[in-house]
Amino acid sequence: MRIEAYNAVSQVYQAKKPGKVNKTAAAYGRDQVQISSIGKDFQTAKTAVANASDIRKEVTEPIKAAIANGTYNVSNEDFASKLLAKYEEKLNF
Repeated sequence: MRIEAYNAVSQVYQAKKPGKVNKTAAAYGRDQVQISSIGKDFQTAKTAVANASDIRKEVTEPIKAAIANGTYNVSNEDFASKLLAKYEEKLNF
């Protein structure tokens, strides 16, 4: 029986203890993040949309006033044509 071969194999499979991390090397290698101009533009647009109102009052206020006064009229032909257009749009899916 060859003991030298056993010793060589056992040395290969022995777990090595992890060494200490060199703190000075970690201080020099810091991660950095750079945001592209497109990313900055996207963030600006996202902020603008978040701050914008969901309801356009310049459009809704005159309609609300007309409904409150009883002067808001809807054309039956316009309503029917838009209803049929939406129906046909749904059928095409």
